[in-house]
Amino acid sequence: MNTLENEVIRVISKPTGIPAAENFQLEKQPVPELQAGQIRVRNEWLSVDPAMRGWLADANNYASVNVGDVMRSLCVGTVVESTISTVNKGERLMGWFGWQTYATVKPEAIVQKITASDLPPSLYLGVLGLNGITAATALDKLGSPKPGDTVVVSTAAGGVGSCVGQLAKTMGCRTVGLTSSAEKVKACYEAFGYDHVINYKTDDIDQAIKNSCPDGVDVYFDNTAGAISDAVMQHLAIGARVIVCGTASIPSWNPPPMGPRVNRILLTRRARMQGFILFDHKDTYASYVEQLEQLVRAKKLTYREHITDGLRTAPGAIAELYRGENLGKRLIRI
Repeated sequence: MNTLENEVIRVISKPTGIPAAENFQLEKQPVPELQAGQIRVRNEWLSVDPAMRGWLADANNYASVNVGDVMRSLCVGTVVESTISTVNKGERLMGWFGWQTYATVKPEAIVQKITASDLPPSLYLGVLGLNGITAATALDKLGSPKPGDTVVVSTAAGGVGSCVGQLAKTMGCRTVGLTSSAEKVKACYEAFGYDHVINYKTDDIDQAIKNSCPDGVDVYFDNTAGAISDAVMQHLAIGARVIVCGTASIPSWNPPPMGPRVNRILLTRRARMQGFILFDHKDTYASYVEQLEQLVRAKKLTYREHITDGLRTAPGAIAELYRGENLGKRLIRI
């Protein structure tokens, strides 16, 4: 008989707009008996990501989470029991283990084994995980940056944006970041090496982009949509590439908000605009992890983490992201 107790964060209602603490509930329950073909992971780090809003939306999503489910999340943890030969007790894994203390899963839930002993395991949820690999893959495959290009990044101090800015610099690009506070402006300059930073809450965005991008925007890495992106789109260079990675500024898509039509801009600038979902690029995930590990070791890729302790801090964490309260990758340590 298994006597382990599991704490889980369960979805109890669908949010209207941005998920809030009242959409979740902390529950305690016995850990189920391990069945053949399963492993049990003791979670140590839980990820909080802007994409979670979309997973919880009523609209069809590429990774929907339903009422009654344990909240979907990437996590880092250690194997405490295993019934399969390819995964051993004591191994550290990153995978889809959910907001809970113990995850009892099939091996399909594993994204990767963490073998590096010289790097903090929490990085595999941030700069070496979903955030960093999203930044590297999308910038490389969709952005195709060339030395001398001007790369503009929204949510420039966030988990994805901060990586994009730094990676673009390693490729010889000029970088311009958009962020929301004086503290984040400072971090963009001092920690993430942006050439120019715009505070979209206090600056005239249109004029600031015009001043910082006199030859236009060659690559726009869009994490926000909305008025911020409307302003950037007016300044696209000929042949620009727009990467749509997130829509963080839009609280609800039902009904869809109406804004400027971009068709004419894309036509006259001969620009390309493409959406990006990392799950479409599993075949190259491991190669980008290796590249980013080397950059972190060489201190050419820096990071910041915003950590709170305990599952009880998880339910309100998604809303904190959308209020811009985090500085760096948002993590829960348990």
